[in-house]
Amino acid sequence: MSGDSEEGDRTVARLFRAHAPELVRMARLFVVDRNAAEDLVQEAFIRLSRSLGRVTDETKHVAYLRAIVLNLARDHNRRGLVSMRHQAPTNDLDPKSVEDHLVGREDQRALLDALAGLPVRQRDCLTLRYLLDLGVPEIAATLDVSPNSVKTHLQRGLAALEQRLEAHR
Repeated sequence: MSGDSEEGDRTVARLFRAHAPELVRMARLFVVDRNAAEDLVQEAFIRLSRSLGRVTDETKHVAYLRAIVLNLARDHNRRGLVSMRHQAPTNDLDPKSVEDHLVGREDQRALLDALAGLPVRQRDCLTLRYLLDLGVPEIAATLDVSPNSVKTHLQRGLAALEQRLEAHR
């Protein structure tokens, strides 16, 4: 095994330890099934590992991972698998995670449904900003758009989300 390959493996392992839980939480906002979310995150790290030669700027690795997870979650839902609106049957004997309890609450369901109805960029920006607490520059890097575009999507998304939630009440 070459030194570059070993260094790449160490980089991916370090990033996995530091960012996998955050990425799973993000994926759970788009796919309800925790196992699917974990699979998407694992796939994102595999893709990063394969792309280390092209993504050489380590400061961009986390943004790259977030973008991959978002794209994989969209693909997952497009294929008609578990989506934000269609939860798979659960085994009530299984202990539920904090996320499972959160998603199960009606007010959270209303928020997730309203969020799911927004245009993709608005939903992505709002999710990254308010549910993952990322700043505008980090969101811009993740989505590969300008910071001004992020600000516009946040502003429009918040207005649309407010309208949808008001209509729900």
